[in-house]
Amino acid sequence: MSEIIAFQRGGRKDDMVWAVVATVGRALRIAEIYPARPAAMADRDWREQQVRAYAAFLRQTRQPVPRYSVQPIRRADLPRAWRPLPALGFLRGQFV
Repeated sequence: MSEIIAFQRGGRKDDMVWAVVATVGRALRIAEIYPARPAAMADRDWREQQVRAYAAFLRQTRQPVPRYSVQPIRRADLPRAWRPLPALGFLRGQFV
C-alpha cells in the first residue's frame, strides 16, 4: 500500500533562539543568543547602558556607536565560528 507522507517545512520550535544583534553602519554581528526573549532584552539593555557610559569616549575617538536589537533566529543560521561579542568589543578600533 502506498501512502503520501507530508513533511513539515521550517525548523523545529526548539531550534529558534533570541539573538542580540549589534549594528554599526551596514555591518551586523550577533552579539549573544538566548533561549528566551526576556533574557535577550535584558542583555540588550545592559549593552546599551555600557555604550551610554562610554559615549564621551566614543565621540572623542570618533568611533561609530553600535545599535542593539533583539530578533529571533534559527540555530542553523549562526555562523559556524560564531563567538559572543563583548559589550565593548568594538572599542579595539574595529567592529569585531
